[in-house]
Amino acid sequence: MYPSHWGLSRSPFGPQLDPRQFFASPGHDEALARMHFLIEEHRRLGLLLGPSGCGKSLLLEMIARRVRAWGRVAAKTTLLGVDLAGFLATLAGELCIALPEGVPAWRIWQALDRRFRENRYQQLETVLLLDDADQAAPEVLTQVARIAKHDLTPDSRLTLILAGRADRIGRIGETLLDLAELRIDVPAWDADDTRAFLNRSLKLAGGQTAVIVGEAARRMHDLAGGTPRRVRQLADLALLAAAGMNLDAVDVATVEAACEQLGVHPLG
Repeated sequence: MYPSHWGLSRSPFGPQLDPRQFFASPGHDEALARMHFLIEEHRRLGLLLGPSGCGKSLLLEMIARRVRAWGRVAAKTTLLGVDLAGFLATLAGELCIALPEGVPAWRIWQALDRRFRENRYQQLETVLLLDDADQAAPEVLTQVARIAKHDLTPDSRLTLILAGRADRIGRIGETLLDLAELRIDVPAWDADDTRAFLNRSLKLAGGQTAVIVGEAARRMHDLAGGTPRRVRQLADLALLAAAGMNLDAVDVATVEAACEQLGVHPLG
């Protein structure tokens, strides 16, 4: 495997949702700060928006970890490909509600309602982080809207953050769009962000930072369009290819070959 060639303890560009892979670019830091504001101010609904691969899911994971570290309640799940019963059951599980199998949806809702009220009385913020909201089934979105309108008093301490692509967020419906109090746009990385991410990731994996530098790093950024997921994929394949050719560093040709190997059109 290529880590040994580069003197690395592990692959520096591993699974996307690995918190070790989180790079706090200025744009991502701002997104976290805005989500923190929603929670601290007990606002009901925020929208986390950006193109595929920009880091929305990892941002939700990072804020979930922070919320739990603060001693508050966080439930994080995806709305992609789940029906109403599956969504409610998953949400109940995230909120540590024990229910027997086969419980009807209305019973799960009753249990969720009790948990929301219990947390309110205990002055515990409840934060629901719902990924892929733009791809949710209509009946699931109806239930999300019902939750969003649950006890709209300032003391409810219930906050929802829905993540999705900006160009498809209209699919969540007018009810949820009208309730949204803050839109949080996740920007692409600029060239300096990409370079800093590459260097940081290599350093954390025990390697030398002077492996993907100069024009190679710039070309990688351009081909990826500053999209974090694509940068990570290109870097991983480029390191693999360069190791296979016994190179001392990744060059532009290797980056371009890695892009071709991905089988996708360059973004930049």
